[in-house]
Amino acid sequence: MNEIYRTDSLIAEDIHAYLETHQHKTLLRFITCGSVDDGKSTLIGRLLYDSKMIFEDQLATLEADSKRVGTQGEAIDFALLVDGLAAEREQGITIDVAYRFFTTEKRKFIVADTPGHEQYTRNMVTGASTADLAVILIDARKGVLTQTRRHSYLAHLLGIRHLVVAVNKMDLVAYDHATFAQIIAEYRSFADSIGITEFTAIPISGLEGDNITTPSAGMDWYDGPTLLAHLETVELDQTAEQSKPFRLPVQWVNRPNLDFRGFAGTVATGQVRAGDEVRVLPSGKTSTVSRIVTLDGDLDMACAGQAVTLCLSDEIDCSRGQVITAAQDPVEVADQFEATVIWMDDEEMIPGRAYWLKIGPLTVSAGIAQPKYEINVNTMEHLASKALDLNGIGVANVTTDRAIPFTAYSESRDLGGFILIDKMTNRTVGAGLIHFALRRAQNIHWQATDISREHHAGMKNQKPMVLWMTGLSGSGKSTIANLVEKKLARMNRHTFLLDGDNVRHGLNKDLGFTDADRVENIRRVGEVAKLMTDAGLIVITAFISPFRSEREMVRAMMHPGEFVEIFIDTPLEEAERRDVKGLYAKARAGQLKNFTGLDSPYEPPETPQIRIDTTSMSAEEAADLIVAYLIP
Repeated sequence: MNEIYRTDSLIAEDIHAYLETHQHKTLLRFITCGSVDDGKSTLIGRLLYDSKMIFEDQLATLEADSKRVGTQGEAIDFALLVDGLAAEREQGITIDVAYRFFTTEKRKFIVADTPGHEQYTRNMVTGASTADLAVILIDARKGVLTQTRRHSYLAHLLGIRHLVVAVNKMDLVAYDHATFAQIIAEYRSFADSIGITEFTAIPISGLEGDNITTPSAGMDWYDGPTLLAHLETVELDQTAEQSKPFRLPVQWVNRPNLDFRGFAGTVATGQVRAGDEVRVLPSGKTSTVSRIVTLDGDLDMACAGQAVTLCLSDEIDCSRGQVITAAQDPVEVADQFEATVIWMDDEEMIPGRAYWLKIGPLTVSAGIAQPKYEINVNTMEHLASKALDLNGIGVANVTTDRAIPFTAYSESRDLGGFILIDKMTNRTVGAGLIHFALRRAQNIHWQATDISREHHAGMKNQKPMVLWMTGLSGSGKSTIANLVEKKLARMNRHTFLLDGDNVRHGLNKDLGFTDADRVENIRRVGEVAKLMTDAGLIVITAFISPFRSEREMVRAMMHPGEFVEIFIDTPLEEAERRDVKGLYAKARAGQLKNFTGLDSPYEPPETPQIRIDTTSMSAEEAADLIVAYLIP
């Protein structure tokens, strides 16, 4: 009570001093996780309620006095928190990550209440990605369950070093010591199997308040800390982060006037001082730190967790997404690496499809290879897998469209963790943890040649181009493509026609018609078409290419303006009526699986450069229209 009295006095006598003290409290981010109905929300409600009771007098004084300094928000927060929990109880289930904020005499807290249901594993990953500590709840009546194992594994995988195993609802087992000991022994056996060497075990009752903020009278056999006391005193890893080599991902280039140019960001690891030599990656250019600028003035030194702007002695190229590092201890740069991938979308991962990969402030295009294996979280068994479904966890190779600076996730969350974003929908579909760069990424380098693509095109007196025809089977793509090539040949244009059926006789004869194989089919064709444009050719393609993502992937491979998407628009009924090859009849009879338009989707172009309506235009007229677009 003496500490509370001193705080009361400080608020009453000097509100500014209290706010200054509050501002410099350490911040602990933690998550609550575990199986369904283990009592996560009840526990958080108890923490918030008890914290509110302890500081009720101080908060009332603060709310009254803060009117003259404009800081009423903190007192109001507690009411909002309680209301938020009530709203979730009305829904019957926590369906997203609910972040709550509270403070005690010793520390500030941000807690993420993550769902217990398996289908919301992605939400648990979201909450854990920034957490320092995880409270894993176990129902004393049920013991260690599947989700207990899953969430423990994920917390360990995501680098959370501090784990609290809170055996909840001890009041429902008569506060029995033997029950608690048996559960902890079972959990320890599992923890050892996945590499968790340390955790803190606390028996609690969220409903009754036992060992939450005050010791339990019903469990005199337990002599450890209460949950709140442990949360207030657990050592954070800031010192460890500061002892690592210096890394700062550049968030933006700050240039308010011609006399000032700085590179702003948050120091991920290590320390930097004015006068230190640094290296900018991926360019590798070096310079010296001339100033460390903040809103409160220049600093002599900045360390992990601080947001600063660095000024360099030299005018070197540095932009958003690049990383400033210690000159003698830089991060790696590569475009291929192995990573653990956690899939978070209802639609399964498609190997080879291009996704946006966001790592820190940098966004690049990336493809995920077929997983080397998928991890069974319950048994830690490595399973063969061609793709990852919702909540699947596997290890796969990742390839980016250009070399990026990174570290292993075990060294830095900021520079080793990434998310995957669907290019068409902008949904976050996955998260990843980098292990290491692939050796071939470091040993294979682009070989410059003397004859340029411009020279190849100049010899042919034409601009390289890809005429990409897409449409349903039987729409007339091959017929129109053949006519276009003939017309261009008469005009002495250098062309090459890539037809879907012909390519599957050779280059892509190993591919079937699953979504993953269709994606790889188009990726290979896109790479061939790119090489042909480098040779100065006009490339004409005729592929169903059913997915927008892959058509956009090919567009991104080409130089700007060299990809023309041509939609051969034929209704399914008309294409099926023609059925020149008899494919629709076979598909209807169940002899062909994954047939586009029937049991496999076709995503028509939304803004094609050319649209051909084959119900109102002949193939000859369509070819003339395309040639006229290409050569006005």
